[in-house]
Amino acid sequence: MRTVNVEELSPSKFLPFGFYDHMINPVGLKIGSAPIEFFRDMLQQDLGGASIASFGVCRVEPREAIITASEYHNFTGEGMLPLDHDIFFHVGPATPPNVAPPLDEFRVFYATKGTLIVLRPGVWHHAPYTVNENPASCLIVLPQRAYANDCTVVELPEQDWVRIGR
Repeated sequence: MRTVNVEELSPSKFLPFGFYDHMINPVGLKIGSAPIEFFRDMLQQDLGGASIASFGVCRVEPREAIITASEYHNFTGEGMLPLDHDIFFHVGPATPPNVAPPLDEFRVFYATKGTLIVLRPGVWHHAPYTVNENPASCLIVLPQRAYANDCTVVELPEQDWVRIGR
């Protein structure tokens, strides 16, 4: 079984897959000053022309750190914000539709709670992993019903599973 090690997020490493920013204790351009500061336009998410953003929660229980499935959305990006615990998650570069996941190009990144991750359309990914023995809840942002009309999930055969090294 191949192994992919967890990496720290950095703008240069993550740029091919999307964007991220720390939403707790933000820095950068803002309007106002203490006690009221508005950090505007920190990240943008491509909703593929959809006019309705839908907010859901993906709750992940502790599980073995092995990638057994991956998915992508052809027409929309996906936002993911760990709410209560740090996580790690896999990504792979976008491919044409109906092409096998590029397992040799998968990367795994560590994200602290409060880090908003925005994936580009077509980027391979799946549910994150909690870094400890506590369940982790992640806010997920997609266009309404994208899980039903723009989501291709591939269950990997056991010989293609990928171990996540820590």
